[in-house]
Amino acid sequence: MNTIPVRSVMSRNVLAVRDDMNLQEVATFLTDNQISGAPVEDAEGRLVGVVSLTDVVRATSEQTSWEPPQFRQRWIGGSDYYIRSLEQRLVDEELEGFQVEESALVVNEIMTPKIFSVDEDATVSDAAKLMREAHIHRLLITSGGRMVGIVTTSDLLGLLVR
Repeated sequence: MNTIPVRSVMSRNVLAVRDDMNLQEVATFLTDNQISGAPVEDAEGRLVGVVSLTDVVRATSEQTSWEPPQFRQRWIGGSDYYIRSLEQRLVDEELEGFQVEESALVVNEIMTPKIFSVDEDATVSDAAKLMREAHIHRLLITSGGRMVGIVTTSDLLGLLVR
């Protein structure tokens, strides 16, 4: 595993959102795709952060204690996106009744700007080491600053099974 490139085990089908989407659009995108979060890209396709349903709920709640993710004291990864397993789809019961009222906020105002990624030429060992040290379950894979895939703990476990 020390020499296996991460691109050989990554999933290339990664759903991403744009940083200029409003909260209704991102909530609809996430719930329609039954995912808890997604990487965020700017208009040029550069990876700029991650956003989760938790971020959307926090931003739209009537609580006055909400503040942007970069200022919150959270676990080292900074976003629920990295913790929840990619394979763990949201079920209908979790999505029932989830609606976002109109809001002037857009994704780049609520996203977590922290990005955990490695280049597609990195080794599987490098990826696993970063995931273990950061206590995360998914890692974005990039090439030239653009997202080209994702590796999850399940992908790495699959190598052991083979």
